[in-house]
Amino acid sequence: MHRVTAKDGTSIAYERLGVGPAIVLVGGAAVDRSANAQLAHELAERFTVYNYDRRGRGDSGDTLPYEVSREVEDIAALIDAAGGAAHLYGASSGGALALEAAAAGLPIARLAVYEVPYDLAPGGPRRAREYADRLHALLAGGRRGDAFALFMVSAGATEEMVGQARNSPMWPGLEALAPTLAYDAECLGDGRPPADRLPGIACPTLVATGGAGADSFVGGGGDFFARAADAIVELVPGAVRETIEGQTHMVDPKALAPVLTRFLGQ
Repeated sequence: MHRVTAKDGTSIAYERLGVGPAIVLVGGAAVDRSANAQLAHELAERFTVYNYDRRGRGDSGDTLPYEVSREVEDIAALIDAAGGAAHLYGASSGGALALEAAAAGLPIARLAVYEVPYDLAPGGPRRAREYADRLHALLAGGRRGDAFALFMVSAGATEEMVGQARNSPMWPGLEALAPTLAYDAECLGDGRPPADRLPGIACPTLVATGGAGADSFVGGGGDFFARAADAIVELVPGAVRETIEGQTHMVDPKALAPVLTRFLGQ
């Protein structure tokens, strides 16, 4: 394990493996760097992979108050450690953070995101506001388990699924990550793609979704992620769209890695 120090002094932990052009992997909500471990190994045949714990997770530190700009600075520190330029890949809400990093002008060679959960359905901003308000209230009250349950339900989980999760050995670890759910809510803002910032992205960008169509967020319908991806493509100059057949939101690294390798190698 390696470390970099972000601009605000936060220690960011990461693993580095492989040889070739650098790529930084940005995880989504409720995960640490272990979520991208298999993808990192798949990509390591062609790239030097920087797989890191976002602040507040795993072995990384944290500094309050949270600001999205501080997470962008974390990515900047990793890119600097990688030699001053790198590719960037973000999954789910980590894709929203990756888009913000590119819009901020970081030295990103190529950018790829997968199923960013922007909510284009009617009432999206209202749902985003209500979720964030409820999440902050639960966390302020020390109710981490309820906060994580709220996240699960907002992502389409049933009460039965929440109950099973609460009784699983993984639950204490999920509760530990609950405060960072507020960070991902901040990255997603009002739930819509930031039309004032995404047009400023200058690097080649791939926007991918899965083709299985089985996953959807509450209120979004079966084409939730496809509509979000199409909206991103409309805003980011020259962005390209790709569907990975047979994949859901929990994309198989073995299916994803060849898509990323092909795009990043252009």
